[in-house]
Amino acid sequence: MKTARLKEWTYEEFMSLPEGGPFRTEIIDGELCMTPSPNTRHQEISLILSLAIGNWLGKSPSGKLFIAPYDVVFSKDPLQVAEPDLIFVSKEHLSIITEKNIQGSPDLLVEILSPSTESSDRRVKHSLYERFGVLEYWIVDPESQTLQVFRLVDGRYPAPLEYGKSDLLESPLFPGLSLALSEVFPS
Repeated sequence: MKTARLKEWTYEEFMSLPEGGPFRTEIIDGELCMTPSPNTRHQEISLILSLAIGNWLGKSPSGKLFIAPYDVVFSKDPLQVAEPDLIFVSKEHLSIITEKNIQGSPDLLVEILSPSTESSDRRVKHSLYERFGVLEYWIVDPESQTLQVFRLVDGRYPAPLEYGKSDLLESPLFPGLSLALSEVFPS
């Protein structure tokens, strides 16, 4: 991930950046982070997860699901903006959704690892999401075909629950949804 800390960014400056460019743009701890668009496998996994959760939400409307590109603004001073792959906001927190982005901490954030983002997703974003109280954070690793679930306990993420290709993933955020990881990581 390329970063640039030329200055402290303001929310207004961030919002003035051009939309739809070839890079995903985030500002974390004052650094402008730009990464290229994800690869095909990443996008396939994102689609599978969003369809599974989206279909469940169609039957059990308990919140809203968003997919990248969509900004999550955790703080405006100092500016902290991330662009997770999937974002879930429960009914109880819908007030954080604005016309342009999410302003606050969603209930679930999902990052699907790419070679250019793995270090940031595992360290920088893990720390950011924990600091701002994201209830669940999933790290999906296409290479090892694993999914790690970090659930906030007393303001911290303890060791993750780790799921493999033969496991079923269940989350208290989606009661009754059993996600077969064999479908997330098809051969």
